[in-house]
Amino acid sequence: MAEELYITLAKEASAEFEEKRSIFIGYAKPTKSEEEALAFVAQIKQKHKDATHNVFGYSMKHGILARYSDDGEPQGTAGMPVLDVIRKSGVDDATVVVTRYFGGTLLGAGGLVRAYSAAAKMALEAAEIVTYESYTEISLTCSYADHQKISAELPRFGAILDDTVYAEDVTLRFAVKDAVTDSVLGRIREMSGGKLIPEIVGKRFDYQA
Repeated sequence: MAEELYITLAKEASAEFEEKRSIFIGYAKPTKSEEEALAFVAQIKQKHKDATHNVFGYSMKHGILARYSDDGEPQGTAGMPVLDVIRKSGVDDATVVVTRYFGGTLLGAGGLVRAYSAAAKMALEAAEIVTYESYTEISLTCSYADHQKISAELPRFGAILDDTVYAEDVTLRFAVKDAVTDSVLGRIREMSGGKLIPEIVGKRFDYQA
């Protein structure tokens, strides 16, 4: 069964907080490849060369590609908690880096897990988690009279109008959620007495704000 939802980040963002004088700064960014993810990690490490730790985690391609680093923190207290936060959020194609400036007070294993998890969660929230749904792309060529009727009908189905070409006839290119595709195709055939045959031309993930 094809995936109907794609959850990712809307933008790059950061958030920070202080825990027992240690400063934790979480950075999150949508990343489509391991190269993008590692470039983002390198960028943050360069920005915070003087930090005690720059921990990271990323997950892409529905979790098939995932990696983390504790960057010197005790094993299992930093990178894995960051990756766990990404996974539990349902977000795909995302990288989170958490920078720590040590404040002189040890937090203990439990405290580190909580702090890195909190920083990762705050960064994801700041980057805005967005859900894209699976859409079917449709092309339809019709007369000007039919175009007027169909254009008035499409908003009922939440259609996204991608393009309209006016020539001898009118060619519409639009997309609707998979769940209503059959209803839209049936309605167009009904409205045109069966003479119009919409063509499915593609699939994509999209969202409506």
